[in-house]
Amino acid sequence: MQLIKFTHACVRLHDGDRTLLIDPGVWSEPDVFEGVTDVLITHEHADHVDEDRLAQHQDVRVFAPDPLAGELRKRMGPAVTTVASGDSFTAAGFGVQVVGGAHAEIYDGLPGCANVGYLVSSAGSRVVYHPGDSLFVPDATVDTLLLPASAPWLKLAEAIDFARAVTPKRAFPIHDRSLSEDIGFDMFDGWLDMKGQTQYARIPVGTGVDL
Repeated sequence: MQLIKFTHACVRLHDGDRTLLIDPGVWSEPDVFEGVTDVLITHEHADHVDEDRLAQHQDVRVFAPDPLAGELRKRMGPAVTTVASGDSFTAAGFGVQVVGGAHAEIYDGLPGCANVGYLVSSAGSRVVYHPGDSLFVPDATVDTLLLPASAPWLKLAEAIDFARAVTPKRAFPIHDRSLSEDIGFDMFDGWLDMKGQTQYARIPVGTGVDL
């Protein structure tokens, strides 16, 4: 299985001729849909789903929580499936388990919207965890954690604690568009390398790693 990192929270998973896309938001590169048959969306915010661009790809299947799924269904019809925590299904030949359910709080209960995380597995039970905008710790063995690095709802210590709590074999940062590449990336990466208690590395945008 290969993982390709795109800008911010968007990643693409490949296994043979199977291609699965997660969270193609407004900052994602134009070519993120190349070869994609199925798309997982964690929640409704534009940095995780570009609804206009997604609607241009009527040939893909989309999985998303409500109420986002209902809105997307108005534009894409039965290609959109509503998912919730506890669901299990197959997307692009990958096994998917849905966990979590709520967006991390920013302030005063906001944003108060649904957010699901996805545990994605392929041959050999290799599990990749994309939490979206949450720090939900799943009751599962995680091989690869996609670790949020910067957000209004997140501080560095919480990211480190999250990595330690999930106990993945390896972790790669996502949700990092608000960090400066010359200072912010280095600071976050240095702390996670030192204190994350996992094999940590950054994937340059547009490149991939074999899992």
